[in-house]
Amino acid sequence: AALSLSAHAADPYPTRNVVIVNPWAAGGPSDAIIRPIAQQLSARLGQPVVVENKAGATGTIGAAFVAKAPADGHTLFFAHVNPIAISPSLPQKLPYDPIKDFTPITLIASGPAVLVVRSDFPAKNLAEFLSYARANPGKVSYGSVGIGSNTHLAGSLLGHMAKADLLHVPYKGSATIQTDILGGSLSTGFVTLSGALGLIQEGRLRALAVSTGKRSSALPEVPAVAESLPGFEINGWYGLMAPANTPPEVIKRLNAEVTAILRSPEITARFKEGGME
Repeated sequence: AALSLSAHAADPYPTRNVVIVNPWAAGGPSDAIIRPIAQQLSARLGQPVVVENKAGATGTIGAAFVAKAPADGHTLFFAHVNPIAISPSLPQKLPYDPIKDFTPITLIASGPAVLVVRSDFPAKNLAEFLSYARANPGKVSYGSVGIGSNTHLAGSLLGHMAKADLLHVPYKGSATIQTDILGGSLSTGFVTLSGALGLIQEGRLRALAVSTGKRSSALPEVPAVAESLPGFEINGWYGLMAPANTPPEVIKRLNAEVTAILRSPEITARFKEGGME
């Protein structure tokens, strides 16, 4: 029995499929970030690495699932600023503690959201958009990926700083926001630059401004909101986390493998093209 236990304890990690929980809807910009990483990580670990979408409640459903998972490195969390840094500051009580219930592995990417409108929207730039919004209080709607999300805060902060009454419409994912803007049922929204870049380049969406303090290298001609409203800054980030008490050697292995993937020319180029750092 002792020999059997000793052999079991020495089993190399991982011993089966590794699941990365993405707390956002399938097919959105977050999938485009994590799935290529998961594919390369699978080859490096020698076991399938599967991305599982558990969307809802601005990422907190997926976070709660991983917080309660076994701390063996076989269930990981594709972390985001919303469930880890924003939601814990809101009034509702969460079923997890972002500090106590997770062990961080590595930052993956960070980047701006971009304020977009349909190509035939009356405003051609941010100044015209804000003038239009002030002239039409409560009629300019903006979508977000949920109440308390970074995209909700970006729209709310824009309205507050510009003294414009914008109507908030929460969604479950960024892709649907873009679809409704294109369809005309939604006026605008701060959406992930990597997810909207193709539509912007095709001319179907018009980019008015980016949410970060400085312009994005992916859209250098598009100003930052801060150029018109000094002090405005919303920067989204993605990372990888494991349940608390995951063995240090597992965390170290995952950190080494994922950071190596992030330095690969393929992933570096993919992120740069999407305006991500």
